[in-house]
Amino acid sequence: MNKKKMLAALALVGSLSLVTACGSGGNEEADGSSAAPSSQSSEQAAAPSPDLKGLPDVVAKVNDKDISKKEFTRVYESQFQQAAMQAQMSGQDLSDQTEMKKQVAEGMVGSELLIQKAEKSGIKATDAQMDKALTEAAKSQKMKKKEFLAALKEQGMDRSTVDQQIKQQVEVESLIKKELGTFDPSEKELKAAYKKAEDAQKQQGKSGQEAPEMPKYKEAKPQLKQQLVQQKENEATQGLVKKLRKEADVKINL
Repeated sequence: MNKKKMLAALALVGSLSLVTACGSGGNEEADGSSAAPSSQSSEQAAAPSPDLKGLPDVVAKVNDKDISKKEFTRVYESQFQQAAMQAQMSGQDLSDQTEMKKQVAEGMVGSELLIQKAEKSGIKATDAQMDKALTEAAKSQKMKKKEFLAALKEQGMDRSTVDQQIKQQVEVESLIKKELGTFDPSEKELKAAYKKAEDAQKQQGKSGQEAPEMPKYKEAKPQLKQQLVQQKENEATQGLVKKLRKEADVKINL
């Protein structure tokens, strides 16, 4: 499987993992940490593989909905692929996957709570919304929609599975907008984020790491705004999930 097709599958499988991303501290908040990775030997140890031994048939139950071993495996494998790529660059040890499994399960529970809330709220994705979301997902991987769908199929995701995930993604995004509104970072917040990114770049330089040149504030502003909006949405979404979980019957069997 070539890397491009693998990333296509990761993009879609992870598209609804909003809670997993925030719950595991995945947001870098415009800190300038996306500098080129430090050079490492190409003769690194073989990439680790996901540990799926001993998983129960029902990994978790959210109200009356089971999260099956099959569902968990698909999401866990994609999350693990991402973690493994990061680990190879940072030297992180992935031999003990216990905590990662718990984080993925928690993320899936959170996503299911949002899906159920959207359904109860009567939110329904339109064909136009779904087509737009699918096109954007393909574009994010620099692929045409047809090529993107073929890559997903190669990973075991047929069109009905893809449509279901896209539908859930659109409906959850609509729910979040309805429940939480939109976020517009202030100029003060944007400048603070820029200063933080500047400081991170300087720190990289002091530690001897090669870092890309810092763009001017006006050039960086659109990206900073996007990152801050995402951060605020993640925080608000976590708060909503926390509230929904208090009202739900949730059991994780890991």
